Amino acid sequence: MSVSRLWQAVALLSVVLLAGCATGPRITTDADPSADFARYRSFAFYEPLAVETEGYSTPSSSRMKAAVRREMEARGYVYDESAPDLQVNINAYVDERTDVYNTPQMETALYYSYRARSYVAVPYWTHRTDVYRYAEGTLNVDLVDAREKALVWEGVAVGRMARLKPAERAARIDSTIADIFAEYPHRAGGR
Repeated sequence: MSVSRLWQAVALLSVVLLAGCATGPRITTDADPSADFARYRSFAFYEPLAVETEGYSTPSSSRMKAAVRREMEARGYVYDESAPDLQVNINAYVDERTDVYNTPQMETALYYSYRARSYVAVPYWTHRTDVYRYAEGTLNVDLVDAREKALVWEGVAVGRMARLKPAERAARIDSTIADIFAEYPHRAGGR
């Protein structure tokens, strides 16, 4: 397997395995303030999507497309491959992260005092260092004005990855994309 294929597999896997804290992934969005969202009524997907860099779809990318399509259609947009107002792109990648925690601790040492003729406990401070390595996955959903070829809205989910069973992965993809679109304030035609 080539290095680029390996990284693409890891990137796709990150989307599938996005796992945030108990509250879910962190969601951020950004929109072009000059974009007229009232004129957008239809959408289609880029071919191939950023997560399909090898030129073919995977079960995970198909699941992502279905989840995005469901969210867009729930907002009144119509899927139209021939003349879309918006083009949707989906991307995912993995970053290896390291958290380092230093915790001060008080310890005691015993030493023998010849003057007191006994052992004396003496406190001293040390630091315990804990290092945690983990993978953090990022999922981007971009909406691009098809006529202007300009990004008008972007939703990003970032969370820790977890090992999940296939059914759990599918549910995680659906919930993560639903969380992203919960931050999308527009409807088709400005309704």
